[in-house]
Amino acid sequence: MDSLFFLTIVVAAICFFVIFKKVRSEQENKGINSSSISPPSLSYKWKHDVFPSFRGVDVRRDFLSHIQKEFQRKGITPFIDNEIKRGESIGPELIHAIRGSKIAIILLSRNYASSKWCLDELVEIMKCREELGQTVMVIFYKVDPYDVKKQVGEFGKVFRKTCAGKSKEDIKRWRQVLAKVATIAGYHSSNWDNEAAMIERLAIDVSNELISSAPSSDFDGFVGMKAHMENIEPFLRLDSDEVKMIGICGPSGIGKSTIARFIFGEYSHEFELSVFMENIKRRYPRPCYDEYSMKLQLQKEFLSQIMNQEDIKIHHLGVAKDSRIIITTQDKRLLNAHGINHIYEVGFLRDDEALQIFCMYAFGQMSPYDGYENLAWEVTKLSGKLPLGLRVMGSYFRGMSKHEWEKELPRLRTSLDGKIESILKFSYDALREEDKDLVLCIAWFINNEWIEKVEEHFPKNFVEVSQGLHVLAEKSLMSISFGYIWMHDLLARLGRKIVRKQSIHEPGHVLVDVGETCQVLNNGTMTSHQVFLEICPQNQQEYYLL
Repeated sequence: MDSLFFLTIVVAAICFFVIFKKVRSEQENKGINSSSISPPSLSYKWKHDVFPSFRGVDVRRDFLSHIQKEFQRKGITPFIDNEIKRGESIGPELIHAIRGSKIAIILLSRNYASSKWCLDELVEIMKCREELGQTVMVIFYKVDPYDVKKQVGEFGKVFRKTCAGKSKEDIKRWRQVLAKVATIAGYHSSNWDNEAAMIERLAIDVSNELISSAPSSDFDGFVGMKAHMENIEPFLRLDSDEVKMIGICGPSGIGKSTIARFIFGEYSHEFELSVFMENIKRRYPRPCYDEYSMKLQLQKEFLSQIMNQEDIKIHHLGVAKDSRIIITTQDKRLLNAHGINHIYEVGFLRDDEALQIFCMYAFGQMSPYDGYENLAWEVTKLSGKLPLGLRVMGSYFRGMSKHEWEKELPRLRTSLDGKIESILKFSYDALREEDKDLVLCIAWFINNEWIEKVEEHFPKNFVEVSQGLHVLAEKSLMSISFGYIWMHDLLARLGRKIVRKQSIHEPGHVLVDVGETCQVLNNGTMTSHQVFLEICPQNQQEYYLL
């Protein structure tokens, strides 16, 4: 098993994910597999799903037509060469089609090498495989891979005829790519009882490959992500198999976890196994008095997630060894202290970037509505340059009329100082009392807990809770991610601060109020203390300290 598990630093990290090393050499592939060398560029756009390279006389009327029919059934779009208009230069257009296809399927048959065009296509495909990260799948249709590799047998006989009168350079290139493509693990027609089963398997594999490599749309509209990726890509060194530990640091609310999640979504398909672990610092008590046991438990949790197996037993920390690790934290000193030298520091937004983020949440687009330009600029400046604050303020103004904006501005000017706490407090104060109580409940009781667990403990009034959660999510004060209720650390900290302040003025009353809210939602069947300990026992020390 290839993995590196870095256990000391992650306790203080906000977010942590591991990507297992990808098996890159074709000799390591087993059974049916596809092959690509370099990861595709983030900005590269594929025009076709599949480019099929084949010798028409062998396969076009039967085998290939069945493949195309199955592809059509699964919604796979191949390049079809008979759509090329007559009179156009077929060579350059085919090259353009090859370079614009995510997957190239090389259908090697007895007469494949009888065509100079097929051999030139093969050269171009293998070039795209290396330069663009194009996925290559190979079908050995009634031909032996050995004959292709050595250019012998009937395949070699046909190849030698094609080479007659050709330049030494061309012959050398053709021999090299034939030898290389023959080593890619592929589909052997002789290994299948019927062609239909093989074609179905091929279509499934192509579909899975397209799905796994499809760019995520989760981060469409994320301002500045291209620049972040350009800055952090050199640290990743995806062309190397060496162990890499990379730190992403910056103040809370600046977007570290979002950047890490984007990297994970963009590159995890390049590796055989991968895992994203969030909010590790919340899962383990602080201070830690038994560091070894904590590390052991953390490694067990990691392996359980990566292998999708709950009953894993480990007895030492050497189970996981080589991989890519990305850690996010607010404290750069922690990264330096543990020898992590590849550190990306997330900087504050430029003015134009801050405006774009605010507008995305206020108007649903990157720029203000006509007539709102000056208002949007002023609110953006008051909101500071942290993405979290801009999202919250943008969500607050979403749907308001121009008159309502103008009415709110005087209050904003006196309430906001550009610091994130004042921004969050402003949005909190604008909530209904019931929603304020729910914010405090989340901050104290149910942050980072399964939504099902909340439903389990509030069965009588979960509809009301669900509606409240929806309101808070619309205002960007919390979210539900992968089934978890998630509130940003800054807002959860604010919620706890509000409770502490009120408890000073009215000792014991605030916690009772929050507890009463939970009790009412739970129909009075549990005390606030029982609800607290049942839902999040890991925080009971903080509960008693208050």
